[in-house]
Amino acid sequence: MGNSFGKLFKITTFGESHGVALGVIVEGCPAGLVIDEQKIQAEMQRRKPGQSKITTQRKEEDAIQILSGVFEGKSTGTPIGILIPNADQKSRDYSHISDKFRPSHADFTYFEKYGIRDYRGGGRSSARETAARVAAGAIAKQLLAQYQIEIYAFVSQVGGLKLEKPLNELDLSKTEENIIRCPDPETANAMIELIDQVRKDRDTIGGVVTCVIKNTPVGLGEPVFDKLHAELGKAMLSINAVKGFEFGSGFDGVSMRGSEHNDAIVNEGDKIHTTTNFSGGIQGGISNGEDIYFRTAFKPVATIMKDQDSINEAGEKVTVSGKGRHDPCVVPRAVPIVEAMAALVIADYLLLAKSNKL
Repeated sequence: MGNSFGKLFKITTFGESHGVALGVIVEGCPAGLVIDEQKIQAEMQRRKPGQSKITTQRKEEDAIQILSGVFEGKSTGTPIGILIPNADQKSRDYSHISDKFRPSHADFTYFEKYGIRDYRGGGRSSARETAARVAAGAIAKQLLAQYQIEIYAFVSQVGGLKLEKPLNELDLSKTEENIIRCPDPETANAMIELIDQVRKDRDTIGGVVTCVIKNTPVGLGEPVFDKLHAELGKAMLSINAVKGFEFGSGFDGVSMRGSEHNDAIVNEGDKIHTTTNFSGGIQGGISNGEDIYFRTAFKPVATIMKDQDSINEAGEKVTVSGKGRHDPCVVPRAVPIVEAMAALVIADYLLLAKSNKL
């Protein structure tokens, strides 16, 4: 199973949704980095379940335990082990689907591939696995802070409701001021109302998370197959429920002409930059120093509180009934996950860039 991610700054996650614990091993973190455990915990609080009326009501504090790789508050250069105990697992919530395949879940594909599956919340395929990624991403963020690199993600769409303000008019410091994590208060309120109505309808809805990476140095990324945007795409598409990824002008760029889309290069005050940024901060797969920005699309959560047709392990027709604690929309809690995966990619490529030249 593909449980590892990264080349130099590498993580391996483990654990199941309703097992004893989740965890992550972080390899390649340079020695001597101050590891602020409270900052890691703060990121975990942003992702944890049960934080508002529009998220799952599973109660997990996601209190981390650093097992190795940190001594007297600093990384030692050895693997950093982090454990995240599961405190509120309720496996009985899934006993009714122990031999049934839930529509649009990984139940059928896991069973066909391995001949066995953990039906308790999907086991390894559960989005709860992302808690381990957020813990690792929080360490990557602390490394990036040494280089003034900042990452901001926010909810820019729920269903058909879009944040219409352009990126340069948003105050991203307001993202955490509401439960939907949208930096525009008016749009945020409308999104919250929409999700709450969907929840009352016993249904789910999808959305989009936009991410901006600021102060990225020129030169991150590798030629041909390991382009920076390709790795960011892989990182985002590895997140549960993600169905789409675009960076820069994305699909909107197809409606423009080259004369409109090309980013003119200027030298002002000994600073080389582009007058526009349709490239999304990446050209030829390598960062150009401008803000990197991309959008990640999340499908509606597959578990709905309505009866659905399916089959069981014997191939017989069955009815799957929704039960348990689930998000009506995943995007509010996906924001720190997107940031974490972006941080892991940039940290990895930052270390790779340092190894490429004297």
